[in-house]
Amino acid sequence: MSPPDTIRVVNGLHRDTAYTYYPILIVGAGESGIALGARLKEEGFDQYRIFERQAGIGGTWWINRYPGVACDVPAAFYSFSFSPNYRWTSLYPSGAEIFKYMSDITEKYQMVDKIQVNTDVSELRWLEDEQLWEATLTHMVPGTGDLSRKAQSERIAEKGRESIYIRQEIVRARIVCSCAGGLVEPNAWPSSIPGRDTFEGPVFHSARWDDSVDLNGKDVVVVGTGCSAAQFVPRLTKEPHNAKSVTQVMRSPPWVIPKPPAPGGQENFEKYSGPIFSTVPGMAKMFRFMCFAIGEHDWFTIFDDNSWNHKSRKKLEANMIKHMKSKVPEKYHEILTPDYSIGCKRRVFDAEWFSSLSDPKIELTTRPITKVSPKHVTIGPGRTHPDPKDASSKAPTNEETIPADVIVLGNGFEVTTWLHPLKIRGKNGEYMQDVWDARGGPQAYLGLAMDGFPNLFIVFGPNTATGHSSVILASENMVEYNIKLIKKILRGDVSTVEIKKESEIAWTKKVQEKLSRTVFNGGCQNWYQKDGWNSTGYPYSQIDFTIRCMFPKWSDWDLQYTRKGLLKKRARQASGILLLVAVIVGAYALRQQGSGVFSGLQSLNHLLRKYMKQSLISVWGLVDRAITMIPE
Repeated sequence: MSPPDTIRVVNGLHRDTAYTYYPILIVGAGESGIALGARLKEEGFDQYRIFERQAGIGGTWWINRYPGVACDVPAAFYSFSFSPNYRWTSLYPSGAEIFKYMSDITEKYQMVDKIQVNTDVSELRWLEDEQLWEATLTHMVPGTGDLSRKAQSERIAEKGRESIYIRQEIVRARIVCSCAGGLVEPNAWPSSIPGRDTFEGPVFHSARWDDSVDLNGKDVVVVGTGCSAAQFVPRLTKEPHNAKSVTQVMRSPPWVIPKPPAPGGQENFEKYSGPIFSTVPGMAKMFRFMCFAIGEHDWFTIFDDNSWNHKSRKKLEANMIKHMKSKVPEKYHEILTPDYSIGCKRRVFDAEWFSSLSDPKIELTTRPITKVSPKHVTIGPGRTHPDPKDASSKAPTNEETIPADVIVLGNGFEVTTWLHPLKIRGKNGEYMQDVWDARGGPQAYLGLAMDGFPNLFIVFGPNTATGHSSVILASENMVEYNIKLIKKILRGDVSTVEIKKESEIAWTKKVQEKLSRTVFNGGCQNWYQKDGWNSTGYPYSQIDFTIRCMFPKWSDWDLQYTRKGLLKKRARQASGILLLVAVIVGAYALRQQGSGVFSGLQSLNHLLRKYMKQSLISVWGLVDRAITMIPE
């Protein structure tokens, strides 16, 4: 790919109007931003800049540092196909090891200098006359980008705006790619629970783990039983934390799947997998494909909504209930039995949580927190599961006040507020959030583009998450689709790329209708949807998504061709017509001579060589040279 332009300062001598221009501006240095930057490098283009709000790269693997943080997908499948890692120390590596993998990629592709941390892209505005995006960058006090938005607001209220923000800068870009992740902004303290301001101990979210808090000998209350909580709760009563007690408050039970062990056991995997994967041809790819195939099998047996899936789910649910009862004390059997279909909420792949519930220091309850006081938390009266109206249930509902020194929130993220708080103003001055509100909810064509917002592409946007596969695979598919769109602009063939309105609306309608017939609508309260609108889940398999990303449907797109691009397009069309004419002429000659198939083919070959071949090559060579000389 030959870059048509470069990063540069425009109007450098004029302070009031000077700005930096970027051919490509990427929002976010998580795994999607890193993947896009690496692939752009592979395509021969390095004139881009990645802006990251947090103080380091890696996205979720930078910010999540709770005890036991690790990947719950086999690492061979949670890595990029274009840059595999054959030396994982575990089938499910720690967050620190995944962060190192991401960091190594930025070094391998020499893109460290392309990433600017502590910089928030707060607003984007399309300039129709210039055909550019204007971006407002907010330079932050180092480290403050790691704070949640609520924590930032509290600090500003206490210490002033300068305690978070240093200055703003206006830049412009030809192309903007949003690689902001979905699991970014943690959910706040539940507003329905009074007394938070009276509590004397620390309160923090697991995604903003406070290492300065000493848990030794402390009574800890944990809110939530999602994937993160399943990883850190078992460790709180052990070295080096040594909590005195842990009370875990659960709203509803997750479906818990026993995490498959490493082939040959952890010790052998750590010792032999690296040498085997790096020396035996095709072994690493075969193992990766096996992980992919197992995930796709889950999709076809669990997530769709037909009679066969119903039977498959019932069978799997029975096995998981049996597994649960074999692992946890009998007093938890009832409250750990879900009342919704498996797959409706994100499944928890577990190796330690169920076993930890036998620890006398750990208590699990479905009685909700009803009040907080300086050194205590009140749970009950009532319960959230099973149904409090179920008179046959033996699950406790009594009110109880328990000691509390620390409260840890494991209550998830603000997933349904896509791209928030980034303000994006497109053509005709419309904000993307307003367009979404008018159309029913967050949406995007294949999760990567919205009409009215040209040259703006998203990686891992609305309706691209799966409940069965690797987020890395989905992101990489979207990166490849982005590359196809970006190359058309960088080569100078088109000035803008925009999805057609009718294509976006049709796609969203199709997605929402299909989602209503999947297990995501299976009778649970999940973070995939809000007010009946599912803006998170992808309603098809990853095979389907991969194919759609590999072969774009160009008729769905509005491509504004440049003079160069239009000439190239017409030249290709003319070449096709000439080739068709040559075939017709040859076929006619074959019929006229009537001297057998062999002589007919000889005649066709002779005509092609004599009248068409050299002329086609010559004409195309002249056209190609002329095209390269045409200014954009």
